[in-house]
Amino acid sequence: MFGFRKKKSEEDSTSAPEASGEESSGPARESWFQRLRKGLAKTGQVLGADLGTLFQRRIDDELFEELEERLLLADVGLDATRRIMDRITREVKRGDLDNAEALMEALEAAMVEILEPVSRPLEIPAAERPFSILVVGINGAGKTTTIGKLAHHLQRDGHSVLLAAGDTFRAAAVEQLQTWGERNNVTVIAQGTGADSASVVYDGLQAAQARGIDVMIADTAGRLHTQTNLMDEVRKVKRVMGRLDEHAPDEVLLVVDGGTGQNALNQARQFHEALGLTGIVVTKLDGTAKGGMLFALADQIGVPVRFIGVGEQAEDLQTFDARAFVRALLGRDGD
Repeated sequence: MFGFRKKKSEEDSTSAPEASGEESSGPARESWFQRLRKGLAKTGQVLGADLGTLFQRRIDDELFEELEERLLLADVGLDATRRIMDRITREVKRGDLDNAEALMEALEAAMVEILEPVSRPLEIPAAERPFSILVVGINGAGKTTTIGKLAHHLQRDGHSVLLAAGDTFRAAAVEQLQTWGERNNVTVIAQGTGADSASVVYDGLQAAQARGIDVMIADTAGRLHTQTNLMDEVRKVKRVMGRLDEHAPDEVLLVVDGGTGQNALNQARQFHEALGLTGIVVTKLDGTAKGGMLFALADQIGVPVRFIGVGEQAEDLQTFDARAFVRALLGRDGD
């Protein structure tokens, strides 16, 4: 299984742009859960501010209305909010909730119930080499940066990595990917601006096969999910990969910006229909009050959420854990 355990190597000292700055001395680095809580602070202010005080009140319709409003303001989504409120209401009617702590635990359990089915980490099977990942999404979602961070972590987990600069429309994307490659000693297969994206990705997969690379990650140009011609292009990339390896791509990974709220749901739906997504990465959760959109994604799309990002450091991209996410969102302590 793919995990983010640390592994000492020379590469640790040549990490990617956002990964620099780790020190062997000085203040102890915050735990992942502490960084997660801090990263979700804006959403938590909408959803969980004074939630404990709120729950100290009498359990009545007014309390339920306020809780429902907070869930909707955090972009949990109408259907997911109804699921949460229905479960809590049933427990109240059974007499199971008679104090603030019981109500908080019921809210946590209802939220975790929605997210747990999609809380499935990315697995890199030992027999599948190279394991190929096709990364897609709209402009500005953070695809290229996510690829760099993912490559960094995969290396630290002991995997060899090769990158394919399939975003040939934006010269800066190629340069950014090459910067990650240089600092982590990862080969980047690239061509000139305007080159055929499918050709670049094909070359990358072919190079990964020839060199015995563990994981090949392909970048693609950002495209709106509503642009049919551009969606056709990324379908072509997927087909071309399949001609070289019938299993490729092994993972079709959509990167969405957590700050887009419910619009991320529309993106996921369209990309899933076009490409058959196998995983989602939600980025920039530290800059938004709309982190509840993960519940809508889980409830409506059901595609595994592989990773979430709550900061600029490479370590701020981590495997998604439903319970940890909910506890951080509600301002509760980690287990």
